[in-house]
Amino acid sequence: MVQKITLAPSRDIPFNMLVLSQSNVRRVKAGVSVEELAEDIARRGLLQGLSVRAVIDESGAETSMYEIPAGGRRYRALELLVKQKRLAKTAPVPCVVRKGGIPEEDSLAENVQRAPLHPLDQFRAFLALKEKGQSEEEIAAAFFVSVNVVKQRLKLASVSPRLLDVYAEDGMTLDQLMGFTVSGDHERQEAVFERLCQSYDKAPYVIRRMLTEGSVRAADKRVQFIGIDAYVAAGGTVMRDLFQGDDGGWLQDVALVDRLVAEKLKTESETVAAEGWKWIEVAPDFPYGHTFGLRQLRGEPVALTAEEEAARDALQAEFDRLSEEYDSVEELPEEVDERFSELETALATFEERPLAFDPPEIVRAGAFVSIAQGGTLRIERGYVRPEDELPVEEPESDPSEVERAMAADVEGQDAVTAEADEPDQEPEEDEGLTPISDRLMSELTAHRTLGLRQVLGEHPDVAFLAALHALALKVFYHYGSDSCLELELKSVAFSNQAQDLNESAAAEAIRVRHNGWVKRLPKESADLWDTLRGWDIDSRSELFAHVVSLSVNAVHESWNRRPRALAHADRLARAVNLDMAAMGWAPTVDNFLGRVTKARILQAVAEAKGQRSADRIEHLKKGDMASEAETLLAGTGWLPEPLRTDWSQHTTEPMQTEDAPTSESVIEETAETDGETALVEEVGLSDTDEASSSVATE
Repeated sequence: MVQKITLAPSRDIPFNMLVLSQSNVRRVKAGVSVEELAEDIARRGLLQGLSVRAVIDESGAETSMYEIPAGGRRYRALELLVKQKRLAKTAPVPCVVRKGGIPEEDSLAENVQRAPLHPLDQFRAFLALKEKGQSEEEIAAAFFVSVNVVKQRLKLASVSPRLLDVYAEDGMTLDQLMGFTVSGDHERQEAVFERLCQSYDKAPYVIRRMLTEGSVRAADKRVQFIGIDAYVAAGGTVMRDLFQGDDGGWLQDVALVDRLVAEKLKTESETVAAEGWKWIEVAPDFPYGHTFGLRQLRGEPVALTAEEEAARDALQAEFDRLSEEYDSVEELPEEVDERFSELETALATFEERPLAFDPPEIVRAGAFVSIAQGGTLRIERGYVRPEDELPVEEPESDPSEVERAMAADVEGQDAVTAEADEPDQEPEEDEGLTPISDRLMSELTAHRTLGLRQVLGEHPDVAFLAALHALALKVFYHYGSDSCLELELKSVAFSNQAQDLNESAAAEAIRVRHNGWVKRLPKESADLWDTLRGWDIDSRSELFAHVVSLSVNAVHESWNRRPRALAHADRLARAVNLDMAAMGWAPTVDNFLGRVTKARILQAVAEAKGQRSADRIEHLKKGDMASEAETLLAGTGWLPEPLRTDWSQHTTEPMQTEDAPTSESVIEETAETDGETALVEEVGLSDTDEASSSVATE
């Protein structure tokens, strides 16, 4: 016969008749604070009664007081409400009156045998509250968490039900589930999960990368150009990661992005075409050097109107006043610093005035319309193609020279040759003042050329000016024959164009510097000599450095072996202390890591972060290894050998850019739990919740 049990009776006991028991096993604070619990009781009432025992006096008799071995935190919360006069001292408190047994056992059993709520149940409970009309702010206030935590829990609850079931059965970890929240497409989530089951690496970053394959980052200049709002308005979706920094997320519809970019560029180009240009080239990107071989027109800045001049003077006066007022202040107040930035930006717009071009030049020239770094519109106006140039006007010949040339044509080539072989005849006295013969002119100017060479060699300052003049003609003007110096300057066009070359920091700096010189130099080449003579030596030297820099060619080409030239490039790099890392180059999957062997990737990580870091990614597949290496190498300043200034040995073999077949042992993956606690805390879970979600991935 089964013996039936009898439950302890429950009754309401006035609060002032309750005291804490020393038998409560909870000593360390954990979980929700007493203050938060008090607010929850004030809002919802006491959801769970207290377990109490009668206080026994010295004679062993029960008194009117009751001690609490289990439920001490609830008692303290009620006590706080009484102190705040929000609860009466005699308010009845529902209690279960225990008799017999050991008080410590009651306390231990209540805390140990309590089944923690699975995180998934928390996520779904938040979702149920949301579906019943509560806002995220109301849910956050009710459970004393931040709105961001509520958003995270709702995001977790919105993952594919199939994947949630896998998580509920401990088939994936919490941080893996977080990785799936990047995309809201359940079919895509499930497809990635199927791929993940066949993969050796199931890390959260792998999940995120799989889900965002083929998408466009919000930080992409194309997205900044069209704006995310326009993309969303056109029906596009944005994938966000609420658990890690995502720089604005990923735009999923690449075709829509490209269409919006093309449409906006077309609209902008039509405005430029209305200015009368012969041709307009439109593209999101142009390769570096796309203007090589084209002559750039010299425009004149559009003059300021009276209103614009007054506005500029007012801004400059305010800038000068603030500069004088805060000249001795070490740290500017935040509002003053912001005002300085606003003034500098406003004044810069007056300095960067649009250029006006001559109408006859506009009809022969064109413009390039593209997207600059940061998503701004880039318009490069005033470039003339060689076939659109006007014929070079030769100086008018002397009539006598024309007659002589015509006579030579009549007499025939034999007569001309015979005349050239014979020495010039001295003119008769009665022939008058006739032109000097060509041969004599050549002989005389040959003597003059030698004289110039000798004297110029003794005047370094003039020689420098003459060389600068000749080279500047080659770079900034279409007609390079205005100098008597036979100097050539070539600017190489890169046959292997890197994807980000035109947007690199170096390319932008060269572009800005070149345009600065264009503004300073005269419009006509005939005025260049006098302009350069009027400059000081520092200005000449700076222009000379810029012009000469454009001729540098340190490109390794398999078909063009130039070991001595490349060795000289090393010496030049050391002379100018070239630091490619400081110039903004960093290894990425696209520009290096994804195009070399795994051995080179591991070598790079070992050099920059140590062998232990390299060993951690050694088991990864090529694509995953390259992505992880990009993260590890970020900010380290590591450079591949060809970009290092001290790289003095050039191999005659091109660098290997494809993954060579290798035999690799498969390393069985073990689930990593490092960082799990931080992730759990981020979504507002307790320690017991974490324990139920930290499960092996396989």
